[in-house]
Amino acid sequence: MLRQIKPRNARSKRALDKKAPKPTENPKTALFLRGTTCSQIVQDALTDLYQLRIPLAKKFTKKNAVHPFEDSASLEFFSEKNDASILVFGSSSKKRPHTITLVRTFAYKVLDMLELYLDPESFRRLNQFKNKKCAVGLKPMLLFAGTPFENPVSDEYTMAKSFFTDFFKGEPADKVDVEGLQYIVSISARDSVDGEESKPSLHLRVYLIRTKRSGQKLPRVEVEEMGPRMDFRVGRVKEADEETMKEALRRAKTSQERPKKNISTDIVGDKIGRIHLGKQDLKELQTRKMKGLKRSRDVAEEEDEDEEDVVSDEEPVKKPKKA
Repeated sequence: MLRQIKPRNARSKRALDKKAPKPTENPKTALFLRGTTCSQIVQDALTDLYQLRIPLAKKFTKKNAVHPFEDSASLEFFSEKNDASILVFGSSSKKRPHTITLVRTFAYKVLDMLELYLDPESFRRLNQFKNKKCAVGLKPMLLFAGTPFENPVSDEYTMAKSFFTDFFKGEPADKVDVEGLQYIVSISARDSVDGEESKPSLHLRVYLIRTKRSGQKLPRVEVEEMGPRMDFRVGRVKEADEETMKEALRRAKTSQERPKKNISTDIVGDKIGRIHLGKQDLKELQTRKMKGLKRSRDVAEEEDEDEEDVVSDEEPVKKPKKA
């Protein structure tokens, strides 16, 4: 049961109304923070992810004594204070070097967590690619390549797909302008091999989309790597509780009328409905009762007609003349 807070004045009431559940939720804000020990490689990776997330992002530069999988109270405190439902925590230790932990919260409580280990050798920063960058605040196109993301059973890779979808989703939009599709985020993972102990790595690439003249109506589309380039190994995982996830996925009832089944409208504008009936027994069909349809009268008329036909068919007998 969630704790109910009673506002003391109008200002606190407005703040609570802003955080209250809505039929259409506000865009998710991502909070970036670092631990007490964090390598420079992880700090650079957090900065690049922060730049891709702007303006729906906040970044802390001070050290925080946080251990997500041991005690998540500090993360829940930061989530409530900054109204952030996505947290990206960077740390590094001898046992777990170059670690980035993705955290999602619901009602300012930790929902699920995924730990990723960044490969320092293949990592390339955003500013190491000397080319044009996309504009700030644009929504990317997402590409998940690999069968691990299509597993019907929830695991580390389906969770990573859900995390990155929430991370790059941005603000909700009813319409999409083609000119605003300027870059694409590709996340790929190879198939797992039988007998191999290590799990497949996640490869994150960001490409800039360029359109050039092709001499036809449709332009020629090319992609150019924009950065950053990151390779991850999957670490620890904390899955969400079934009841909490069900509560988080529940949608509020709106006044919008639900579409009715088997009812459509044709080109003219007439409403057409389809009715499904079971098998009918025509023997038990009730018809209208009329005197002219009675069986006794029909039989009598048929017998009279038969007698008339018999008489007409017989030839008249000629009487012999008297001599």
